Amino acid sequence: MFADIIKAFLVGGAICAVGQLLIDYTKLTPARILTGFVVAGVVLSAIGVYEPLVDFAGAGATVPLTGFGHLLAEGIRQRIDAEGFLGIFTGGLTASAGGITAALLFGLLASAIFPQRDKS
Repeated sequence: MFADIIKAFLVGGAICAVGQLLIDYTKLTPARILTGFVVAGVVLSAIGVYEPLVDFAGAGATVPLTGFGHLLAEGIRQRIDAEGFLGIFTGGLTASAGGITAALLFGLLASAIFPQRDKS
């Protein structure tokens, strides 16, 4: 178990370190970097590179945004196998519905609990 934790920490930390380097040494906005991570997860999953990384690192590879891209790609792949062409449109949302719902509900809960403040 300890070895699994170390692998997850190293892989997740490496992914986050890449993001920090992009923030520090490029003029990319955080939104572009985050979007790039999701797209990178989709592309790496499509060429078969990300699944072995998930098998090796577990949560270290599935929790960062690249893992969300991988989840979308795998959902689409599974739905295409089951439904054909229509799976392109339904697979990503079906696979990620739980995470999206949790993010919305926790965001709503946080906005209800914590008072809003002006930036000034």
